[in-house]
Amino acid sequence: MGDLTIDMSEQVHEQTKAINHISTVASEARRAAKAAEKQTDPEHYGELVGQTVEGRLDETIKKMDRASVEVLNGIQRCNASFQETTTMHSKTLSLMGELREQHQKDRQLSRWVGLGGVVLAVVVTIVLPRFIASFEEGCVVLGGTWTQSSTGVDVCVFPQP
Repeated sequence: MGDLTIDMSEQVHEQTKAINHISTVASEARRAAKAAEKQTDPEHYGELVGQTVEGRLDETIKKMDRASVEVLNGIQRCNASFQETTTMHSKTLSLMGELREQHQKDRQLSRWVGLGGVVLAVVVTIVLPRFIASFEEGCVVLGGTWTQSSTGVDVCVFPQP
């Protein structure tokens, strides 16, 4: 019975070792399966790919952001310049309209001034020689002779050719 007990004890010990070994292998297999599951998990894999792509594209995205800011600033400057040009164009058209109106008024005024000049020239042509001839020195300058009329009035006489 002692031998049988020792023999049974050795068998139990061997089975315990085998169970421990199987338990260790099963734990390692579970850990490997978990690791493989994590590696083949689409969400985890997508996250890794996303981090890699983001890491590599981050500087490019920053450059594109800066470029888009510059483009927007350029557009704003263009809009401001366009507004200023539009305003200046509008003011120029208004000024041209005012100048055209002033030109029309000046043309009408110049017609009256021209007519007045003609009237003045006619009046001066008729009146000025009579006025100059009413003085003795003026009469001599005009080529006349200063004499007295039969009624005793001083007059300027021009000889007939």
